[in-house]
Amino acid sequence: MRVGVIGGGQLARMMIPAAIELGVELRVLAEAEGMSAAIAAERVGDYTDADTVLAFAREVDVVTFDHEHVPQDVLHALVDAGVPVHPGPDALRYAQDKLLMREGLSRLGLPVPDWARVETPAELDVFIADHGGAAVVKTPRGGYDGKGVRVVHSAAEVAEWFATIAEDGRAGALLVEELVEFRRELAQLVARRPSGEIAAWPLVETVQVGGVCSEVIAPAPRSAGKLADVAADVAIAIAEGLGVTGVLAVELFETTDDRVLVNELAMRPHNSGHWSMDGSTTSQFEQHLRAVLDLPLGGTGCHEEWAVMVNVLGGPVEGTLADRYAEAFEGHPTVKIHNYGKVPRPGRKVGHVTAIGSNLDDAVYEARAAAAVFQD
Repeated sequence: MRVGVIGGGQLARMMIPAAIELGVELRVLAEAEGMSAAIAAERVGDYTDADTVLAFAREVDVVTFDHEHVPQDVLHALVDAGVPVHPGPDALRYAQDKLLMREGLSRLGLPVPDWARVETPAELDVFIADHGGAAVVKTPRGGYDGKGVRVVHSAAEVAEWFATIAEDGRAGALLVEELVEFRRELAQLVARRPSGEIAAWPLVETVQVGGVCSEVIAPAPRSAGKLADVAADVAIAIAEGLGVTGVLAVELFETTDDRVLVNELAMRPHNSGHWSMDGSTTSQFEQHLRAVLDLPLGGTGCHEEWAVMVNVLGGPVEGTLADRYAEAFEGHPTVKIHNYGKVPRPGRKVGHVTAIGSNLDDAVYEARAAAAVFQD
């Protein structure tokens, strides 16, 4: 079995150990030399070029992704050539375009913030006035980790975004949403195989700093019962309704008025599922490979009562993460450390640590303290 992964980032890198354990040959089409998944990079090339991607795909049994940025025409060229692609282009388009995502979720009757498509500043100002004087504006394509998202009080605050969509000549638009008052952010991961089987992990709580995921707690505290059931039902409905195959991450708001609303989707392994590498019977990376190969899915139970994942953001000012292994290992022998093989840079995700145990406070302390060893 040969799985081809388009994209050479840390998600592809973390599929490698799972592939080795399963006896799966993993090949990666990396964007550049020296990326995180370089050890499995069968070739380097442009993922927006259909000929390059087709040449790569001819040597594998199924194609999947480290990111959602492969253009639709390239995805359809793969399908037309008979290449199994998971998730397929009809599903991925909802992860590639936030306006399509909102339209698709609304069509399925799933809970989302109040939203609108706006093509002019005047339309945006009307929405803002109708929603208490503030709103969230998003560029439909290309945003991640807080990029392409702004809280605004007038259309003038995104004037350059309107100028950009006016210049591209494609009748573009922006997405505007109500500014949701939420208690916390949650994430629900599920995996679905082409034959329809679905498995869900426990609902998790995520902590964002500057629009970037900083910490994940699994399971989300105070989530047993109805909240967990609702979140799982929503994610399963999305996976089935949009035809997602592989891992699907559904980012959610738990609002102050007791709603659960869908914020974002990711159709691939996701930061909110990294805890599963050490805390779950089946990691999201193994499960993703099982799913895209249409193999029976693994159990999603937890090894311990709690798992806490903390991202290493930026890394040391001088040297590498490996230079600090001795200190981290000696001070925190129960914590698992995952190095993405990236050059440290302010704000960059260069690794993560996970602590598991029966006491949440202890797990939080260990994970935070270990991560701090790698950050200046």
